[in-house]
Amino acid sequence: MWRSCLRLRDVGHRLLNRPAGGPCASMSPGPTIPSPARAYAPPTERKRFYQNVSITQGEGGFEINLDQRKLKTPQAKLFTVPSEALAIAVATEWDSQQDTIKYYTMHLTTLCNTSLDNPTQRNKDQLIRAAVKFLDTDTICYRVEEPETLVELQRNEWDPIIEWAEKRYGVEINSSTSIMGPSVPAKTREVLVSHLASYNTWALQGIEFVAAQLKSLVLTLGLIDLHLTVEQAVLLSRLEEEYQIQKWGNIEWAHDYELQELRARTAAGTLFIHLCSESTTVKHKLLNE
Repeated sequence: MWRSCLRLRDVGHRLLNRPAGGPCASMSPGPTIPSPARAYAPPTERKRFYQNVSITQGEGGFEINLDQRKLKTPQAKLFTVPSEALAIAVATEWDSQQDTIKYYTMHLTTLCNTSLDNPTQRNKDQLIRAAVKFLDTDTICYRVEEPETLVELQRNEWDPIIEWAEKRYGVEINSSTSIMGPSVPAKTREVLVSHLASYNTWALQGIEFVAAQLKSLVLTLGLIDLHLTVEQAVLLSRLEEEYQIQKWGNIEWAHDYELQELRARTAAGTLFIHLCSESTTVKHKLLNE
């Protein structure tokens, strides 16, 4: 993931030094509607309408310019992000679009829009509670009773992650074969609430997004702490599906597409969390190297 950050820095010099120029006009990635998933559902596709992407620093943070027009959110707010590294990452999303803008591939832009507009009007405490609630239905805490081969696979692959999380945070995390799910000790909730409180609201939006992709807060914490790679976390979240595919086969192309999409969303969300957790700007001397 950090290699990805360095690649973003390599393109940053070009983006930062493009002239914005001209008067500012409102420009947003099409009309969007808040969805029940607590994030904007971006439109599908649109013909590319700009030539150049650049970054400028304003009073409120870093802004994205599409030719002479400043990017705005679906609620017509100025699209401003808190860190230069995040601005470079978002600008790269826009700059990498070809003849057609594929909004559904622009996960960082969507997460920024959600953080800026806050369509569900949730505060920091509510975001923390929403993230911790994933413990009640955490994928790696739900176990099967049969077949024995899958039982053993879950034990071998998931138990080490739970053991890591228990040691890392000093908590107890239970697993269960009951449809009611595992019991979550109150102390565990308290510790994780306290830990998540150390993140800002932007990062918390990303944490909830990643947990929703993986259906697991434990795997999300493993990603944030760099204990797991994106590929590992995704495969662990799909352990039962992968087991069934190995046993019964998969639908041609559909499985690969779903897997790649999940990896892309998870990677984008994880990068978003880290870039939102850093207050430093990218050094220009690094961009010039």
